[in-house]
Amino acid sequence: MGQLILVRHGQASFGAEDYDQLSDLGKRQGYRLGEYWREASQTAARAKELQFDAVLIGSLKRHRQTWEAIAEGAGLQMAPEIWPGLNEYDSHALIETVHPEPLAKPDTPEMYKHHFRLLRTALQKWMAGETQPKGMPSFAEFSGGIQAVLKHVRETHQGRVLIVSSGGPIATAVSQVLSAPSETAIELNLRIRNTAVTEFAFTPKRHMLLSYNNLPHLDKAPHQDWVTYS
Repeated sequence: MGQLILVRHGQASFGAEDYDQLSDLGKRQGYRLGEYWREASQTAARAKELQFDAVLIGSLKRHRQTWEAIAEGAGLQMAPEIWPGLNEYDSHALIETVHPEPLAKPDTPEMYKHHFRLLRTALQKWMAGETQPKGMPSFAEFSGGIQAVLKHVRETHQGRVLIVSSGGPIATAVSQVLSAPSETAIELNLRIRNTAVTEFAFTPKRHMLLSYNNLPHLDKAPHQDWVTYS
């Protein structure tokens, strides 16, 4: 039976002109995860912690930057496979379908809440096929891209595989594996933390959820204040 590890990218640049860049903290989060795995692999019981058959990432900058930080912390030298099906949806394009007017930069708790209320509504309408955000695939196409990645893992690998992606694809993968309604992915996505670890076991026929949204590398001082959601 194989094991699939899915990691959300480190903290990106929420509110900046280019969100698709890790912050300094985001880079430290990724490095710390790799460092944690390297430390864990030094015990006999977890010697296989760093033995990945393959690494798959999306084509976004924050995916590659997170993988590079993990690899540096872990001492890994692997070339990742690039899968655009692991890319996140465009939150700006989604929000424009329900709020065409420009939004002010979120810089207060209420503005952040307003942003995510709009995003939740936009995701619901996109998933229901009621809207088609500019420059984005349909939700069926988005979901199909994730299914294709999971199918590839099942049919190609038997050991440990690492995926570095975003909250939307990871939450959608979990909802698919659980045969949950598509809207379940919204709730999962809005709660997933940066560099959180999700684990599946898999056979050639199916994936099975083992854990979701864990931060074993940040659960002790001095890293507990590194927990972020953006």
